Amino acid sequence: MKREYVDFQRDTRFVRRARELKTIEAMLRMYCRGHGHPKGEPLCTVCAELCEYATRRLERCVFGDAKPTCSNCVVHCYTAGMRERIRAVMRWAGPRMLLRHPILGVAHMLDEHKPVPKLPPKRGKQRATP
Repeated sequence: MKREYVDFQRDTRFVRRARELKTIEAMLRMYCRGHGHPKGEPLCTVCAELCEYATRRLERCVFGDAKPTCSNCVVHCYTAGMRERIRAVMRWAGPRMLLRHPILGVAHMLDEHKPVPKLPPKRGKQRATP
């Protein structure tokens, strides 16, 4: 009997962004549980709303998978209110990440030291200068 092998391939273009999404979700879960939010759901409604917002922003990032960490980014895609909320979550959950999720925590710390890429060129029509 002849053995058949299946070749599994991974799309490496989106690995970093997927890891960053996991990191944000883990931080939000830790923050939600640590602040006594209702425990019946995976996340309370306030934290779930913030998670959805962060997911949308991450999916639409102009840098794509070359995206720097948000603290090093030159483009602020979060609104001011949401930026303060996510900053509070990261400030609380960041130090605890190394104990609860060491791989995600170390990967995030290493990503902070990567160089910030240049902005991609703008799409669409360019205006003619007078």
